[in-house]
Amino acid sequence: MDEEYDVIVLGTGLKECILSGLLSVDGLKVLHMDRNDYYGGESSSLNLTQLWKRFRGSDSPPETLGSSREYNVDMIPKFMMANGLLVRVLIHTDVTKYLNFKAVDGSFVYNKGKIYKVPATDVEALKSPLMGLFEKRRARKFFIYVQDFEETDPKSHEGLDLNKVTAREILSKYGLEDDTIDFIGHALALHNDDSYLDQPGIDFVRRMKLYAESLARFEGGSPYIYPLYGLGELPQAFARLSAVYGGTYMLNKPQCNVEFDDSGKVVGVTSEGETAKCKKVVCDPSYLSDKVTKVGKVARAICIMSHPIPDTKDSHSAQVILPQKQLGRKSDMYLFCCSYSHNVAPKGKYIAFVSTEAETDQPEVELKPGIDLLGPVDEIFFDTYDIYEPTNNSEEDNCFISASYDATTHFESTVRDVLAMYTKITGKNLDPSVDLSAASATTEG
Repeated sequence: MDEEYDVIVLGTGLKECILSGLLSVDGLKVLHMDRNDYYGGESSSLNLTQLWKRFRGSDSPPETLGSSREYNVDMIPKFMMANGLLVRVLIHTDVTKYLNFKAVDGSFVYNKGKIYKVPATDVEALKSPLMGLFEKRRARKFFIYVQDFEETDPKSHEGLDLNKVTAREILSKYGLEDDTIDFIGHALALHNDDSYLDQPGIDFVRRMKLYAESLARFEGGSPYIYPLYGLGELPQAFARLSAVYGGTYMLNKPQCNVEFDDSGKVVGVTSEGETAKCKKVVCDPSYLSDKVTKVGKVARAICIMSHPIPDTKDSHSAQVILPQKQLGRKSDMYLFCCSYSHNVAPKGKYIAFVSTEAETDQPEVELKPGIDLLGPVDEIFFDTYDIYEPTNNSEEDNCFISASYDATTHFESTVRDVLAMYTKITGKNLDPSVDLSAASATTEG
């Protein structure tokens, strides 16, 4: 391997694949390696036999579950906001031509022991059983303020400077109750905890607008879309894209040791006795474990069911957010459900995930509030994995390490990490303004 590359990317997890695609499109010479013989790294997608091998150590699932091949169980399942950053990146890079999306049926929130549809507009606020009559009117006024808010039009700001005023101050101006603030902050603005309340309100209002605009996009029951056959399709789509722009892919490369010069700057990657030279390395935490630190842990349950999640209006695909306060926790819990309608299971079968940032060492106990909402399950697997964040200074060593995937069942935090990494690597901001009509999704069952 005498060639020198601008960037070597290690690991074919989703973040790494998006970055190798973006960097290839930018004209950089990219080599992409993985020690595994499959795409996806931590974010890979498993069939039934692989699922059994991974969690039960045996490879013979019961025949009643149907054909192993018809299952595509994403290890880190996340829905995409229809107008969100990931969809913009997919359009920007033209990866959409390799993928088929389908709208997600429902977006729900847990409140006082029950599941409710998330109201996202002034019209839905008035219909929602989540609130009493007077609260509905207050919420409606707040939703209208958000819908009419335009950053460039001071007349729409109602005298509030959102770069200075906190989210808490905006919400108190409309006199909203704590339970209402709970679902607005966690199920609409998709904040993982309540720290956003004391930060400038601009990000909070932008997130609410994104939710409402995404919801309007396909006129479905949710603002989310998901690829047919699951997220396993995404890394491969970005790999194809990278190849079109001259990127080179090598799977099944053992070790992949990153090499440094005397000053601590990266100079290449060695595998099987050969070194490929490079200026920069992009990787997931497992490739440079001495440059990351553990910041937490995700607990999750993976369930195979023969019915949709109860009280989600028979949604074949749905997200339910359980805000932390409702459970007396420090962070939210998430339910994710997908089924044969997105081609991730055989007809009549549903895959559900319950995930949260672990606060104990007992996932079975900790995830119970979410699992109790699922109804009867055919099979259940419990799992925990550690979350790592980089500790290195990329300006000094030219190593760009992604953070581990969090417990959320949507992509907003993942893509923010990717775009921040892209800026660090290239010194440029990715312009996410694209013609959104380039990505379409079907809504029919």
